[in-house]
Amino acid sequence: MTDVLITGSGPTGLTLACDLALRGFAVRVIDRRTEPHHESRGKGLLPGSLDVFRRLGVLEALEATGNKKVVLRKYFDGEHINDTPTEAGLLLGQWQIEAALRDRLAGLGVRVEYGSELAGISQDESGVHAELADGTVIGARYVAGCDGGRSTTRKLLGIPFEGNGQEEPAMVIGDVRAPGLGRDAWHQWFTSDGGGMLLCPMPGTDSFQLQASPERNERGEPVPPSLESFQRLFDRHARVPGIRLVDATWISAWRVNVRMATRMREGRAFLAGDAAHVQPIAGGLGMNTGIQDAAALGRTLAAALSGPGGEEVLDAYEAERLPVVADVLADTAERYERVVEAVRTPGQGTEVGMNRAQPPAGA
Repeated sequence: MTDVLITGSGPTGLTLACDLALRGFAVRVIDRRTEPHHESRGKGLLPGSLDVFRRLGVLEALEATGNKKVVLRKYFDGEHINDTPTEAGLLLGQWQIEAALRDRLAGLGVRVEYGSELAGISQDESGVHAELADGTVIGARYVAGCDGGRSTTRKLLGIPFEGNGQEEPAMVIGDVRAPGLGRDAWHQWFTSDGGGMLLCPMPGTDSFQLQASPERNERGEPVPPSLESFQRLFDRHARVPGIRLVDATWISAWRVNVRMATRMREGRAFLAGDAAHVQPIAGGLGMNTGIQDAAALGRTLAAALSGPGGEEVLDAYEAERLPVVADVLADTAERYERVVEAVRTPGQGTEVGMNRAQPPAGA
């Protein structure tokens, strides 16, 4: 019987694991993946997240890799419009954030148990019993589902995930190298037909994170992303001769989704991060909100594990986070609409990702 079983080893799950382990509680972290990923994904840490990581003792390692100052270099129809310096927090790849958290967790005697897929959950007065796909049963006093937007934990708990989403991808995304392209700025190309492409240099690597409007075929249908389609999009939007994109280590498509769980607790089981809410990427609030979820859930579980653990103590997490999540979803939906509109306006300050606008409290 462990104190807390955490499903999912992304930033939310690892933050929660470090928080609880530092407080002296026994934790286990399982993940159905067989190994860590190496993808940039969420890439901007806001000040609130930096405060959490300072307390956990990982901020110094992150600052040694990340970039605090970012220049947003904007173009319209191939012409340079302006450079906008910004200091919104810390820029680095999600895989680098997770690596720092795993190292911290390993120093506390806990390692992620990869290849462990959750298959069932049952609860009683003494705790939670989590059954894995291989038949193993793990007993825990509490379970925290931090296993992403397609959360198995949420589905097993029967918690509705309400909202809406789009079937067609709104953006293609990936990690590529672009030899010859300057790494002194986050390049943001927009065109008068409403398209756009962004190439952000990822600190500590020689790669860029690419974000772009999807390529479409003659029938107007989105073309599945590939290195070849990335190159065609680059040639169309950037109009920089002689630059060839190479070494695509991550290729994906992103769809607009605005969804949140109707509740973040079911008995002794809790949800946090994308398992509880997903939102547009504008503002870079998704990963940061999950990190704040983890900090709040750590406080709640620590109070329950070290005291009587009554219903009022356990209810505190949902009472704190549900209103924040609702505000973040509304805020990011509005930001995303502003970004879509700004793409069509020459010179407008479009800041996708590390947005300088003040996020909702608790994001």
